[in-house]
Amino acid sequence: MIDADNQQATAKAEVLRDYQLERRTFGAPYDIVRSSWRHEGCAKARRPKKLNKEQGSILVGLLLGDGHLEAITRDQTYRLKVEHSLKQKEYVDWLYGQFADFIRNEPYTRIKSLYEKQFSCYGFTTYSSELFRFSAQQFYAGKKKIIPKLFGELIDPLALAVWFMDDGSFKSKHHKTYIIHSVGYTKSDLEIVRKILREKFGIKIALHKQCSRWRIYFLSETADKFRKLIEPHMIPSMRYKLG
Repeated sequence: MIDADNQQATAKAEVLRDYQLERRTFGAPYDIVRSSWRHEGCAKARRPKKLNKEQGSILVGLLLGDGHLEAITRDQTYRLKVEHSLKQKEYVDWLYGQFADFIRNEPYTRIKSLYEKQFSCYGFTTYSSELFRFSAQQFYAGKKKIIPKLFGELIDPLALAVWFMDDGSFKSKHHKTYIIHSVGYTKSDLEIVRKILREKFGIKIALHKQCSRWRIYFLSETADKFRKLIEPHMIPSMRYKLG
């Protein structure tokens, strides 16, 4: 018979084994360090008490772009969902690494249908947390995304770079400037962006109408300033968007 002390020691060893940090490399210099959380009690104990500065900036960029916050418990806790084409795997892996403390599962791959075509998506979902509540209150009016009134305080070069990696593109070799496909926002929302980018960074944009939607067009006179601002934060696989 195994005595109580041995049982306790064995259980402790198993817990330590289960929660030992695992390191997985998805291409230097972007290493992903995450914890294997297999028990709810330990997961709660290890949950971050706040977002760090980098996570906060990246979250702003994601919510301006393709990231989504989903309400879980009566609009008190939210989870972050990130999903892109499988071609952007390195970008998703980088984002996954930035939010590893909020994630229990590995990234997933699934087949998505759009306009009768199928393609592979790659993404992840965090666990629900009250730490995402402030961002949800700023970026959503009901279920619709908006540009927050605090945009000027929230936006920084890293957030802008993430927004561009999500939704941006190089216009053309002829125009030598950039676009953010901000088609989900109203013109009045994007007027806030135009005002703040000029005041805070000296970057000038125009708003171009595409059918009934609007997109951001960076004026060529400050396009190089925009590039220099975001380039240090662009991961290697996404720098093709800079032209």
